[in-house]
Amino acid sequence: MITVLASASSELVIARSQMAFTLAFHMVFASMGIGFPLLILIAERRAIVTGDQVWREMAKRWSKVFAVLFAVGAVSGTVLSFELGLLWPEFMGTFGSVIGLPFTMEGFAFFTEAIFLGIYLYGWDRLSAKAHFWAGVPVAVAGAASGFFVVLANAWMNQPGGFTMENGVVTSADPVDALFNSVAASEVIHAVVATYMVAGFGVAAVYAVIRLRGNRTAYVKKAMGLGLVLGIVFAPLQVVVGDWSSRVAAEHQPVKFAAMEAIDVTEPGTPLHIGPFSIPRGAALMLKFDPDAAIPGLDQVAPEDRPPVGLTHWAFQVMFLSGFAMAGLTVWSGWSWWRRRRLPEGKAYLWAVAASGVLAIVALQAGWVVTEVGRQPWIAQGVMRTADAVSDSPGLLVGFIVVILVYVFLAVATVVVLRILARRPLDPEAAGVS
Repeated sequence: MITVLASASSELVIARSQMAFTLAFHMVFASMGIGFPLLILIAERRAIVTGDQVWREMAKRWSKVFAVLFAVGAVSGTVLSFELGLLWPEFMGTFGSVIGLPFTMEGFAFFTEAIFLGIYLYGWDRLSAKAHFWAGVPVAVAGAASGFFVVLANAWMNQPGGFTMENGVVTSADPVDALFNSVAASEVIHAVVATYMVAGFGVAAVYAVIRLRGNRTAYVKKAMGLGLVLGIVFAPLQVVVGDWSSRVAAEHQPVKFAAMEAIDVTEPGTPLHIGPFSIPRGAALMLKFDPDAAIPGLDQVAPEDRPPVGLTHWAFQVMFLSGFAMAGLTVWSGWSWWRRRRLPEGKAYLWAVAASGVLAIVALQAGWVVTEVGRQPWIAQGVMRTADAVSDSPGLLVGFIVVILVYVFLAVATVVVLRILARRPLDPEAAGVS
């Protein structure tokens, strides 16, 4: 890999590879940082309402797990912040005054989350049950706010606004106006819903594997069920939001949409591609409700302005199919609950739940590939090319290698610490057999 990067020219390839690697790593922890606190609060609320010690033990143990995930997410997120300036100095130097506000607000959200997380962790057995629960609410709210502001900044990159520019220099900026544009709402909701799915299905998958290994305690069963609740609530919602996001992209980012659907030529009756299959006139019907409509293709833009079609298209297909697979699990779960008032118990279902955790992460990563690769060759759509924003400093390859080594260490250390926490015995009162 090092030889390929070194021979491919370039600072641009190295910088993009490092950004992709660190973003992919961070997004998993960021998703847990948004969704996991909500699961913890639900478990604690159940403990307060029912007096069931299983729920209290769950919330208490999960809060320790979250502390580890939060710490790693904070480190990886800080690295990303530095990379924006170190790897893309022209971008930040030009547009820092325009998009600085969402990053500033994300900083406030992060500090709020960190402060109340400290109170929440320290407050076990020191605060009243209700006071402790409410101390955790700002953690969940601030975590969601962090994701909200970061994705707003990314939405700006997809449709820049809120500034005037002369001769390559920003002459005036309106940071508030820059926060909101026609793609912001769909992108933010799409991204935040995805994080809740990662947290829900991820937690459910862990406990599904534990159940497959023969552990049938009430704790494990309830933990899997709680994770599934979050996942199956948001999975069908994501289908609707994903359709909305695609329509917004088709209207406001037609080149990206053409790459997503691999529409090479503008012609009447544009087909829709799903995996290896093509539905004649499908895209025309879906977007225009007209079987003879022509959706703009990649032939509408110069070759040098087209994104990598293969990667964008297949990442979109992976995200789409993974999302529908998780929606299918939701239907299976809902049907069983409606018929029997319980979730299925068989191994096939448990394997499906275990797979959902992987699919949620795969869909998340594929979605970000669509968002970022589909915008190329622009770092800010239509106003600055990625190649013009990259640093020309020597030593980028060395920095990338160091980052890889550090992140591998972080990943291994995280797994080790989480396994140590998992081995700690449950409170006997909370480990009853179901």
